[in-house]
Amino acid sequence: MLQSWMPRLISVALYGTLVLSLIADANATPTDTPLIFGVFPNMTAKQTLEIYEPLARLMEKRLQRRVAIYSARDFKTFVERTRQGDYDILLTAPHLAWLARQDAGYRPLLKYARPTRGLLVVKNTSPYRVPEDLRGQSIATPDSIAVATLAVQADMAAHGLRRNVDYQVTDYGSHLNAVMQVINGRTAAAMMGLHPFMLLPADLRRQLRVLIETAPLSSLMYLTHPRLRDREANAIRRALLDFAATPEGKSFMQHGGYGGFVAVDGSELRAFRPYALQAEEMIRAKQ
Repeated sequence: MLQSWMPRLISVALYGTLVLSLIADANATPTDTPLIFGVFPNMTAKQTLEIYEPLARLMEKRLQRRVAIYSARDFKTFVERTRQGDYDILLTAPHLAWLARQDAGYRPLLKYARPTRGLLVVKNTSPYRVPEDLRGQSIATPDSIAVATLAVQADMAAHGLRRNVDYQVTDYGSHLNAVMQVINGRTAAAMMGLHPFMLLPADLRRQLRVLIETAPLSSLMYLTHPRLRDREANAIRRALLDFAATPEGKSFMQHGGYGGFVAVDGSELRAFRPYALQAEEMIRAKQ
């Protein structure tokens, strides 16, 4: 399957749906088969390339092998490609990491140290002051299976607000796209993650007010496909840790509010099983 993708690696985007970047290291030969780095599509294509190219470049230097950044047009497609084993290195949300391990045997490497949270945001000039004010309103989400979306919806249920009964939701493909619906006055609110919120330009953040902030959630996780041997997986782990120690890596961690890398505890993946099964059911409903 990966071989059929190779000719498309020359583009920055394919039909506006796939994020790609081929970063050729001076020490790598053109015949090298690149490692496919699958990045969870919680950001726009432009954001994904800007943020993860420095990491891919450093991995190339450490691994002496080309690295190609891929994402997908939506969360469902990304999960399907993960299940098929299309990605050698995987960066994904914790509940989808559980699915990746269950369905395709992906092995956890590291995660971002600082937990994320789900946020429900409104425009700071809006009349909405408490979640109950959003009854009967339209709310934007990055995707219905995003862990931030699921967590915020659980908090809203605690306020007596049921999805598609007391409020309506529409998926917009990324956290940035969702929040822009609020800023442009197209929806009353948006659900998003804390880390994508931190990556917003300051002028956009100033236009928002947070109505719900969920309990802490484990952040994005890096995994490797089982076709990579232990030696390769360990080299990728070391490359990630090396990146975090570079000036670019420190800026990356600070800007995104990631707090560095830490090991993934297998028990915390199990804690996301309910969200994972909920996401899996929602994916099947879309087919």
